[in-house]
Amino acid sequence: MPAFRQVGEKQLPNPVLCMAWSPKRDLIALANTTGELLLHRLAGFQRVWTLPPSEYTGKEITAIAWRPDGKILAFSLGDTKQVVLCDVEKAEILHVFPMQSPVTCMHWMEVIEESSALSSFYNSEDESKLFLPKLPTLPKSYSTTSKIFSEEKSDEILKLLGEVRLNILVLGGNASFVELYAYGMYKIATLEGVLGTCRSLSLSSDLKSLSVITEVRSADDNPEICYVQLDTGLLSDCLPEVTRMARKFTHISTLLQYLHLSLTCMCEAWEDILMQMDLRLTKFVQEKNTSTQGLKKLGQSIESSYSSIQKLVISHLQSGSEALLYHLSEVKGMALWKQKFEPLGLDAAAIEGAITAVGSFSLKANELLQVIDKSMKNFKAFFRWLYVAMLRMCEEHVPPELNKMTQKDIAFVADFLSEHFSENEELFGRKGKYFNVERVGQYLKDEDEDLVSPPNTKGNQWLKFLQDSTHLKGSPLLFPSYPQKSLHFVKRMMENVIENCLQKPAEVIGKSVKQAIFLPLYNVPESSENTPRLFELPSLWNDKKAKMHYVVFCMPEISPHKLYLLRRGTDPNRYISVIQCVLVFFVRSHYVYSYLDARFYDDEMLTVVLQGSEEFNARRVLAQIPISSSLSCETEFNWEPNLRFVLDQQSSSIPSQGLVLGNQWRELENMKAQFVAVNGIRKVACVLSTNLRHIRVFEMDVEDEDEEGADSQNASADQEGLEATMSSQGQGEEENLEAEGGAGEQEEGEGVFQKSEEHLESEEALDLP
Repeated sequence: MPAFRQVGEKQLPNPVLCMAWSPKRDLIALANTTGELLLHRLAGFQRVWTLPPSEYTGKEITAIAWRPDGKILAFSLGDTKQVVLCDVEKAEILHVFPMQSPVTCMHWMEVIEESSALSSFYNSEDESKLFLPKLPTLPKSYSTTSKIFSEEKSDEILKLLGEVRLNILVLGGNASFVELYAYGMYKIATLEGVLGTCRSLSLSSDLKSLSVITEVRSADDNPEICYVQLDTGLLSDCLPEVTRMARKFTHISTLLQYLHLSLTCMCEAWEDILMQMDLRLTKFVQEKNTSTQGLKKLGQSIESSYSSIQKLVISHLQSGSEALLYHLSEVKGMALWKQKFEPLGLDAAAIEGAITAVGSFSLKANELLQVIDKSMKNFKAFFRWLYVAMLRMCEEHVPPELNKMTQKDIAFVADFLSEHFSENEELFGRKGKYFNVERVGQYLKDEDEDLVSPPNTKGNQWLKFLQDSTHLKGSPLLFPSYPQKSLHFVKRMMENVIENCLQKPAEVIGKSVKQAIFLPLYNVPESSENTPRLFELPSLWNDKKAKMHYVVFCMPEISPHKLYLLRRGTDPNRYISVIQCVLVFFVRSHYVYSYLDARFYDDEMLTVVLQGSEEFNARRVLAQIPISSSLSCETEFNWEPNLRFVLDQQSSSIPSQGLVLGNQWRELENMKAQFVAVNGIRKVACVLSTNLRHIRVFEMDVEDEDEEGADSQNASADQEGLEATMSSQGQGEEENLEAEGGAGEQEEGEGVFQKSEEHLESEEALDLP
């Protein structure tokens, strides 16, 4: 029985550009050349959902990454230079943020370090729930033309917060920039000066260092692959403070998104009011004023629409603003603890400015409430008066409760007529008498112009008291109200102030990051110029327990049979670079395979795609390689940073380990396999063909029960021969292949390796040290 059980296979209509397994569930995300994002499940490779491309988000997906809890999927768009966070459960876009340049790779990691300070924070993080009410659920969109967010969203928006434990989304681009986003929302660091285009990223779980694979153009325009390790010691040293600050700023970013959606719902509600008024007035005119029921329904409709906007302001804008003030006030308290938070760039003065901006937004929302309340009273009184007048004109009975008009009601009607019917050309830009219904709508316009009908502040005793007071006039304790501006304008101003407040820590932390090492690896072969960069080696991995960075790569045009494994400690100040190479061959075939792709399955295993020589029909093989066996050489090679691999500058000194595959391999029949994506936690693998359309999915911890014919029998014979050989030599005894002057030479008694040696000596491409 061949190793690994195949559980799905499919020919896709469009080439795949990138693929990634969920860290928590048997789901795999794929992005294709048409801009679609697809989610498939392991069983039968069934499609769960498809997120089509759009003009709003973009059509050119360049990278994808899963949040560590598997609930959010991030993907980047090259044409619109945006990053999108998508809810996996409902395939809904939760958050979109722009980038300065297209993202070429991304990595989403979770911090596993523990401390007493972090534990106390994790336990007390939800204290805000004791003081703040739960944010109300946003209503469904009034408009069907909304770009996104067409259903109830507040619960989904809160999903952006995720778990309390710190996780960081690392983004790399082609303009020498790397950015780190805490919880995928808050930009915690902006790194500059990374040479070349980022090809792969891996931030260590202890936050001590960041590994980056870059493609650098040399003076003669030849692309060269390099390994860079960046020292992120400030994040590690201030981990409790970074976590607290990042969590608070993520709350703030989420609340800004919530307020944005609330205002969007209000704008759609207002558009619905205008549409309903137009329809009912048209219908009322068509009835030629012979029916009073149409007028009554019109008044009720307008009153209901105003009431819905009023509820949104009270329950959503005011609740969101209060929560925003609460979290900003806590951040200000952190900033005042300068010993802990000043090294991270928290500025109390900037945060105070953000608090003031939120206060101004709250005042403007309260001002809108007063305008709505007054408009509702005036509308209600006017339509009641008009309804009674029409009943009398039609000589119909007037109900007693409507026949009573108080002096206050008459004042409301007079205010309505004076405010909504005007000959002021400056207000409407036209001559003549026109009906003005924009008293509420003007607050919802996203424009920089002043309000057409600002609120009348004459006789306001509080404003008069402030103007006459020497001490309170211009006091920082009072929030400016901006009476001439719209709600949208004040919201944008608030967002800009908060964004500037959040940017300083990202700049300070970014400047603290220094380059620890820069290692040129090899030149990019011309044959791979058109291959999607996300599929190409090198591949990065962080061993959390051993606190090591791993880099695996090969050089197909120089030594296609060698797989190089670079190890470097996550602490840049304590470890040197160590590298070794691995050769793989079978017992009965007597030749060494070349590597097509290699990915880290887990801390102890590599998953590789191998290709045989043309004389054996270039068969492709999926195999598992134990990292411990690969690193069992007695000698280790220490890198000289001023030299690179290519052109044998150092490769001849690297120790090589010959490895005979056991039962952890399977031939991939009828498939030109080229790339693989794996997940050791879920024990799954997905193999992709050379044309990027043919996919096979495997469970890696079980054996296939189907018969595979003669090839399967040969595979079993290989496994039996290996087991007999290993049992005669003692479990785990594998000798290193040693060579002098290019000739292989092995110790006596190693029958299996002697057979392989004869073939290795005939392989001139294998320049074994």
